[in-house]
Amino acid sequence: ERELEIEKFQAREYWTLHLDSHKGTQAFQARLVQLNGEKLDQFSIASADAQQAVLDTLANAQTGQVTRVEKKRKSRSAAAPFTTSTLQQEAVRKLGMTTERAMRTAQQLYEGIDTGSGAVGLISYMRTDSVNLAREAIEDVRAYISQNFDAGYLPAAPVYFRNKSKNAQEAHEAIRPTAIARSPDSIRKFLTIDQARLYEMIWKRTLACQMSPAQFDTVSLDIAVGSAANLFRATGQTLVFPGFIAVYQENQDDAEGEEDAKLPVLEEGETVPVDKLSGEQHFTQPPPRYTEASLVKTLEEYGIGRPSTYASIISTLQDREYVELDKKRFMPTPIGRLVNCFLTTHFAHYVDYDFTARLEDQLDDVSNGTLKYIPLLESFWQGFSGMLTAKADVERGCPMPEEPCPKCGSMLFLQASKRGLFIGCSAYPACDYTRPLHGGNEDGPTILGSDPATGQDILLMNGRYGWYVQVGATPEDKKIKPRRASWPKTLPTEHADLPTALKLLSLPREVGAHPDTQLPIVANIGRFGPYLQHDGKFKSIPKADDVYSIDLERALEVLAMAKEPRGGAPAGKPLGDHPDDGKPVTLHSGQYGWYVKHGKVNATLPKDSDPEACTLIEAIPLLAARVAKGTPTRKKAAAKKPAAKASSAKAATAKATTAKKPAAKKLAAKKPAVKKTVTKAPV
Repeated sequence: ERELEIEKFQAREYWTLHLDSHKGTQAFQARLVQLNGEKLDQFSIASADAQQAVLDTLANAQTGQVTRVEKKRKSRSAAAPFTTSTLQQEAVRKLGMTTERAMRTAQQLYEGIDTGSGAVGLISYMRTDSVNLAREAIEDVRAYISQNFDAGYLPAAPVYFRNKSKNAQEAHEAIRPTAIARSPDSIRKFLTIDQARLYEMIWKRTLACQMSPAQFDTVSLDIAVGSAANLFRATGQTLVFPGFIAVYQENQDDAEGEEDAKLPVLEEGETVPVDKLSGEQHFTQPPPRYTEASLVKTLEEYGIGRPSTYASIISTLQDREYVELDKKRFMPTPIGRLVNCFLTTHFAHYVDYDFTARLEDQLDDVSNGTLKYIPLLESFWQGFSGMLTAKADVERGCPMPEEPCPKCGSMLFLQASKRGLFIGCSAYPACDYTRPLHGGNEDGPTILGSDPATGQDILLMNGRYGWYVQVGATPEDKKIKPRRASWPKTLPTEHADLPTALKLLSLPREVGAHPDTQLPIVANIGRFGPYLQHDGKFKSIPKADDVYSIDLERALEVLAMAKEPRGGAPAGKPLGDHPDDGKPVTLHSGQYGWYVKHGKVNATLPKDSDPEACTLIEAIPLLAARVAKGTPTRKKAAAKKPAAKASSAKAATAKATTAKKPAAKKLAAKKPAVKKTVTKAPV
C-alpha cells in the first residue's frame, strides 16, 4: 500500500524565501511568511519566476525592522519505559540492530548472565505491551536519581504512564533492569557488545522515565522588510534545563522538525541589516518507505501481531523474499507485489486489517480461557476451505479489470517473470500482448511522472551507456538535445521514482562563485560519483555531504582538502585514544568490510554490527582479540626451500637428458606455494 502511494505521488514544486541577517557577530536566518499582507502557504510561491518576482520587489531593502518578539518556556517529558514494540524500534534506530537481533539479545539478558557469582537475570520479561513499572522498581529508580543527581532532576511525585497501544494486554510490567543499581559500566565486562549496548539503552530509558521534564526557552520574532506587509519569521530554541535528556533522548524516524537555532537578543522596533535575500527550490516528497522501526510501530497501531510476533513477521517477509531492504527501508519485491495483489483480489477478507485484529482478540480470549479454540478454528476453516475450493482454478496473476487489452479487448493480468513484473493478456497464447509494469513497450521508456516546470513527461530510458532520465520525448531533429541525466549505477532502476529523477535533472548546479577566482563552482554526479568542478579541476564530494544541498562554504572546504597520496588509505573516523599507549584508534572501510585500526593492528568488525554505532569501548576488545590471535607472517615460505631445491635438482637432471618440458612443469608447481603464502598475509 505504501509503495502504491509512492507510485501515484505527483511531486509539486514550491519555493521558500529567506532573509540572512545578523546582530554583532551572530548571524541568523528568517523565512518569508507574509507577502503584501497575505499569509503564505506551502505553494504560494510555486515557480522560479514567481520567487524572482518577489525578490525583485524586495531588492532595494537595506534593513528590516523587528515587529514582534515572543518568548515562551516549554517543557518536554520523558518517554515511557520500553514495551517490546518500542524496544525494537529504538534498537533499530539507535543501535542499528534488526528486530530479530534485538529480541535475541534481550532474551539473553532476561535468561541470565554470569556476573562472577552465578547467572543473574538483568532485565524483566521482554515480551510485553505494558508501560507500567512495579512500585518497588519505581522506588528504587527514584532513590538512585536522588543519590546521583541534583535535586531538580527528581520530580515531587512518581511518574506514571498510560498505554496508548491498541489491544494492550499488560500481562507483564514494562521492560526494565532487574536492579537499577546495576549500572551499565559496572557489568560491561561480563557482556558482549550487543548485550552491553542493549542493556545500557534499557537502563537509561528506565532511569529517564522517572526524571523531571526538560525545559526549553523558545523565541519567535517577525521582521518587516520593504513594508510592514512583508514579514520574515525566525524561530529559535535553547535548552535551559536538561532534565531527563541528561540521561536519554528518544530517536525519531523521518523527523521533520527544524534544528534548534540560537537567535541574538532582539527587541521590538529594532533595526537589522538585510545581508542577503534568496530563494530555495523544493519539491514535495512522497511518503517514506517503512524502516523496521516504523513498520513495527504501524503493526502495533493496526493491532496486527503481538509483542512476541513482530520480529518473526518481519523476518518471514524477508526470508520469503517478499521485501528487500534498501538503505534500511523496505521495498516490495516483484514476487511480493504479485502475492499481495493476488491475495487482496481473491482473499480480501483474510488480509483485511479488521479481520486480523479481530482474530488476534479471539486468540487472546482463547489464551485467557474465555473462548474454546475448537469452535473458533471450525468457524474459520469452514469459510476458508470453501473459498480455497472456489479459487482453485483462478489465474495465478492479478487481474486489471479497469484496462482491457489494446490488441484483443480481453482482460489484462499482472504477472511475474524472471525479469520482473509485467502486464500480459489473459487470452494468451491466442493473444501475445505484453508490456512492462510501468508503461511503454517492451524496450521503451518508463514514464515516471510530469516535470513540474514544463509539464512534459519525465522518462526513464536505457541507452548505449546505461540508464538515464530525460525530459520529454526524443525529438526527430538530432540537433535538439532534451534535458538528460545519467541514472546512478548504485540505484536500482526497478524503484525509480519522480522525486529522484527531478533531483538528478537539477544537476549540474552552480553552488556559487569562488572568492579567489570569481569562477563558478559546479556540483554534479559523474562516472565515479558526486564531484565539484572549478577552474577546470575536479574534486570528489565526501560521502558525508550531499551533492544536491552542499553550500558554497562547504564546497570551498572540500576544494581546499589535501589530495590523498596515491595508494594511501584515507584517514579513518577517530574513535578516541587507546588507554594502553594513548595512540589513536580509528574506524575504516576497506575492501573486505569495516575494521578498526590501532597502530599496525587491524581488527574486522562483526558482519552484523553497525559501523556508525561503533565506539572506542567496542573497538578495544576487538583489537585485543586480534593481538592475542597473532599476526600471520611470511616466515612459513622459508619451509618451502627444500622443495624448491628438489625441483631445481630434478630440473638439472632433466636438462642433462634434454627433456625440458617435465622440468618446466616441476618449476610451475612452485606457484601454488607462493599463492598459499600470499593468502596468509595480514589483511
